[in-house]
Amino acid sequence: MRERLRGLLLGGPKNLLDPHIHRSLALIAFFAWVGLGSDGLSSSAYGPEEAFLHLGGHVHLALFLVVATVLTVFLISASYSQIIELFPTGGGGYLVATKLLGPTPGIVSGCALVVDYVLTISISVASGVDAIFSFLPLEWQALKLPAEFVMVLGLTGLNLRGVKESVVVLTPIFLAFMLSHIVLIAQGILGHSTALPHLMSDTVADTHRAVSELGLFGVVVIFLRAFSLGGGTYTGIEAVSNSTDILHEPRIQTGKRTMLYMAISLSFTAGGILLCYLLNGVQHQEGRTLNASLWELLTAGWHVGDTNVGPAVVWITLLSEGALLFVAAQTGFVAGPRTIAAMAVDSWVPKRFAHLSERLVTQNGVITMGVAAAAVLLYTLGSVKILIVMYSINVFMTFTLSQLGMVRHWWNTRREQRHWRRRFIIASIGTAVTGLILVVTSVVKFGEGGWVTLVATGALVAFCFVVRSHYRRVKSMLRSLDDVLTNLPLSEPKSPPELEPNGPTAIVLVESYGGLGIHTLLSTQRMFPRHYRNIVFCSVGLVDSGQFKGVADVQALEDKVRADLEKYVQLAQRMGFYAEYRYTLGTDLISELEGMCLDLTKEFRRCVVFAGQLVFQRENIFTRSLHHETAFSIQRRLQFAGVQVIILPIRVWEHLRAA
Repeated sequence: MRERLRGLLLGGPKNLLDPHIHRSLALIAFFAWVGLGSDGLSSSAYGPEEAFLHLGGHVHLALFLVVATVLTVFLISASYSQIIELFPTGGGGYLVATKLLGPTPGIVSGCALVVDYVLTISISVASGVDAIFSFLPLEWQALKLPAEFVMVLGLTGLNLRGVKESVVVLTPIFLAFMLSHIVLIAQGILGHSTALPHLMSDTVADTHRAVSELGLFGVVVIFLRAFSLGGGTYTGIEAVSNSTDILHEPRIQTGKRTMLYMAISLSFTAGGILLCYLLNGVQHQEGRTLNASLWELLTAGWHVGDTNVGPAVVWITLLSEGALLFVAAQTGFVAGPRTIAAMAVDSWVPKRFAHLSERLVTQNGVITMGVAAAAVLLYTLGSVKILIVMYSINVFMTFTLSQLGMVRHWWNTRREQRHWRRRFIIASIGTAVTGLILVVTSVVKFGEGGWVTLVATGALVAFCFVVRSHYRRVKSMLRSLDDVLTNLPLSEPKSPPELEPNGPTAIVLVESYGGLGIHTLLSTQRMFPRHYRNIVFCSVGLVDSGQFKGVADVQALEDKVRADLEKYVQLAQRMGFYAEYRYTLGTDLISELEGMCLDLTKEFRRCVVFAGQLVFQRENIFTRSLHHETAFSIQRRLQFAGVQVIILPIRVWEHLRAA
């Protein structure tokens, strides 16, 4: 019953060895625009509003804000198109900063991205609920937070089914948003077409008056403050570069096309909304977003025959806006786990975050993002004003580090690149703009919630350094074990030992060829001298996010697993034992090993399973979370199938002495 329910909710397992699996899961530019571009588009629900409100009484500056917004969108998009070209396998800000600036800036950028994607989910859900509740009775406001938790839970479950499945389901919402907003923005601008020729001259005149009253510096400060605090408008542009591994081949062209779609749609939507605020004199109303007020103003008097359809159009637009914000949370669920997986491959976070589920998604990362987003919503009580401050800081930290890395790259390769100067200038201007927004937002909003983001990011960075330090110490111990055991002085047998069909058989579970597996083999003979005459080595090629990038990567993994097992067989033969091997590829290590062991018990009558396990001198939840407890899990499963499993511990001392 549990398996049926799980299959109904999450879908059935996917065939990892299907040669067309990557093509079937990859996103074309349109679906990538839906799944990854919705974050940028959804920011038009709160970014332009924040910028416009911080102009205060100086709304005449909104026209300059429109120009700056459009230019910034295209500037950041152009810079990230360069990143896609240079890093087509994904990784985004984390990989760019790591490769071009070094490991420390890389992990800072990676942690900033992870926290940013958690906040992407939080602010998207909170803003979506705000948009929907804008046309509901005020007494219903108490239900907003529970509704946000329900949405986070639903999106988490949807993403556990797979990226493409979730994007296809959400596409109608995206199209409804685009259609409704294109119509209303066009109405808001073209309805004031007679005022457009005078808009620039009126803006210049009003700005001159403001300069005479406040001084040039005062006007510049007001403008930069509004521009920076509306920086949430640009969030989400980086998402494509973080997830190019899920794009359809050729990935670079698909990624660039997706970036172009994002830049055009976001600049039109965000810039158009700002211009509509200015032209239509929109003002803040209690319990309503500026967009809700704008749409109501634009649709007033819309009739079809004798029926007033204005309220219905507003409802549909706000529903699509709120629903798109929920779609925008998809970016956090798509790109966030992939960033964590890239960090896991490099041993910055527990390696289990790189594992794939049977649906070929990074399940641990998806669940973690959902839980963290729910915790943030609980802490902020779903306040968009607090969330937008927390949100904008980290994304611009990543923007700045990534583009700074590109500045360094183009400068270092200037003698090898023909068009380096143009790209260098784009990256430099992008670094300056995003760095300015980062500094202004951090300083102005530090006491209003910005400090929480900085503290959370700093804590995650510290955690990553602790994790990597632990993995390095254990790796150093295993390396010393390899040095001792991989060069055993054994002579070649005169003839390969023969199988004893009814003889005792040791099934030895191993990973890659090294000291850990050899220690397990030697321990079986030390405990049972000359008892086991047949040795069968079993291994699973664990396909995680590091290998699941194409057919060639999976084939390379299979070749490595087979080569390592052949080395174990040769070692056992030199020791005088009959040996063979079994292997498979999969995403669930325990299930695959269990299946192989059960099959072998039918083939060999008298067999016992042996598994090595690292045992730390000070065992705690930290060491258990960083290492597989494969041996104990296999023992629990096979024990009830009547198969004996003996765990052979490899002790890890505080000072890295192994035994």
